[in-house]
Amino acid sequence: MLKLSDVTAAYGPIVALRGVSLEVPDRSIVALLGANGAGKSSTLRLISGLLRPSSGAVEYEGRRIDRRSPQQIVALGISHVPEGRELFMEMTVEENLRLGAYIRRDGAVKDDIARVYGYFPRLRERRKQPANSLSGGEQQMLGIGRALMSHPRLLLLDEPSLGLAPTLVRDIYKIVQTINQEEQVAILVVEQNVRLALSIASYGYVLETGKVVIATSAEDLLQDEMVRRSYLGY
Repeated sequence: MLKLSDVTAAYGPIVALRGVSLEVPDRSIVALLGANGAGKSSTLRLISGLLRPSSGAVEYEGRRIDRRSPQQIVALGISHVPEGRELFMEMTVEENLRLGAYIRRDGAVKDDIARVYGYFPRLRERRKQPANSLSGGEQQMLGIGRALMSHPRLLLLDEPSLGLAPTLVRDIYKIVQTINQEEQVAILVVEQNVRLALSIASYGYVLETGKVVIATSAEDLLQDEMVRRSYLGY
C-alpha cells in the first residue's frame, strides 16, 4: 500500500531523514520505533505532505504522492493523527469530527459520527463540550475519531500513548486493533511504548539519526537483544 524508497528530507540545513526505505502492506499494522529525534515524526510528516523530500520517492497504491498537497493526500485515503493531537480546542467534539469530513461530499457524515461514537462512547457523552475541556485520553480519542471521518485506508498515528495513564493506553490500543480489523485500515504507528506497539504490529522498523537500522517482524524485534537493551530496558 505505502512504499518509501531511499527518502532524504531536511528542515533547512538540518537533515531529518537519510535514505529511509519502508513499506506498509494493505490492512497491516507497522510500528516505527526509535529514540527522540530519530526521525519518526518527520517520516509521518513526509508521508502526509507536510515535509517534502529532497530525494527519493513516496508511493501510495502505486502512485507517487511526494509532490502532492496534504489535502490531496487526505483525499487519496491517508489520515494523520499528529503528536499532541492538534485539535481545534475552542470547537466542540462534534465540530472537530465534522471538520475531519471537510473534504467529503457525501451524505453519510452523520452515520460516520455515530460510528466514531461507537468506538469512543466518552466522546458521545461530551459531544457538545469544547475540545479543551477534555482529558488527555479523550483528546487522543477525538484525534483518532477525527482522522477516521475522512474514510482513510491508511492511518498514521504519532505517539498515541503520550501522556496517558497505562490503563487508558491499553484501551486505546484495543480500539486501534479493532479499527484495523473491522475497517480494514492499514496503520503506521510511531510509539515510545515499544513493547505495546510491537504487541499489535506485524512488522517494525527502527530509526536512528534518520536512518533505518533494523527492519524485521515485530516478533523478532521483541527478541532482538539490541532493541531490548536500547528500547525495552531489559
